[in-house]
Amino acid sequence: MAVNVEPGTVVVFTDVVCGWSTVALHRFYQARRRAGLDDRLRVDHQLFLLEDVNRFAIPKRLLDTEIPVVGALAPDFGWSPWQGEPSTWPITSLLPNEAVHAAKRQSPQAAEDLDMALRHAFFTDSRPISLLHEIVDVAQGCDSVDAETLRHDLDDGAARGEMMRSYRQHADEVQGSPHFFFPDGSDVHNPGIEIESQGEPGAGFPVVTKDDPSAIDELLKRCV
Repeated sequence: MAVNVEPGTVVVFTDVVCGWSTVALHRFYQARRRAGLDDRLRVDHQLFLLEDVNRFAIPKRLLDTEIPVVGALAPDFGWSPWQGEPSTWPITSLLPNEAVHAAKRQSPQAAEDLDMALRHAFFTDSRPISLLHEIVDVAQGCDSVDAETLRHDLDDGAARGEMMRSYRQHADEVQGSPHFFFPDGSDVHNPGIEIESQGEPGAGFPVVTKDDPSAIDELLKRCV
């Protein structure tokens, strides 16, 4: 099914625990601000659920090898290896992803802000974002998000159905997290970055073979 992108938006399929999409979105928001487009261009967050695609829980060992690599691509994000107790590691990202989609019911700004706040909570502050109370606490720190409405919508599952339908319907179009889709009909997976894996699956590490941060700036031209 074709991905519909409204003018003034860019659709991004992603997962909040994906380091590569965190780099891409961090760069995108910086480029948007530099271009003076904060009030004219919004991100429409859509789900690419890595735990469902890969058929395993969030792998701490894998993310431990990725963080030094993605951290070098966007050091100002504030990455940190997991500092919490191993028992507090979140094994699922379904609920925090759902929270972003529930926030989108309030406004695109709310979804953008909560998405990045959850990424910081996980990648910077080592918070167990799979827990409902942690998500609500993070939401309370976002001025654009009504945390009580968010809690109510998560209790009711108000955003889950639409989120999962979009995820399933576009499975053939989405290559991975992140995948950007633009109003002109074009799309790009992991813009500006190419990687390859070294070592055996589960015991190796990613290597960046190409990194062009300016690719994000070029993509903005497709959005307006």
